[in-house]
Amino acid sequence: MESLEKIYDIIREKSREDKRNTVIMILAVVGFIAAVAGIAYAVYRFMAPDYLDDFDDDFDDDFEDDFEDLHEATKKAAADAEERAEAIADDKASDEAAAAAEAEA
Repeated sequence: MESLEKIYDIIREKSREDKRNTVIMILAVVGFIAAVAGIAYAVYRFMAPDYLDDFDDDFDDDFEDDFEDLHEATKKAAADAEERAEAIADDKASDEAAAAAEAEA
């Protein structure tokens, strides 16, 4: 009877060790999967292009182009206005000269 109890105790102890080993193995597998996923994510972040920077660069380029176009259009409009003002001044001077010539005649 005593030998049966010893065998039963050994089997029970072995069963507890198996349960502990199973839990440790499950935790080891979960940890390994988490480590592989973390490394994969780090590689992805390092290798993947950053589209937001490209979008910001394109937006800035478009804004600068629009600003330059507006600046050029403003310059052209100012030059055209100056030419018209000179033309009007020349026409006015011509009209005054013609009126003065008529008045003398």
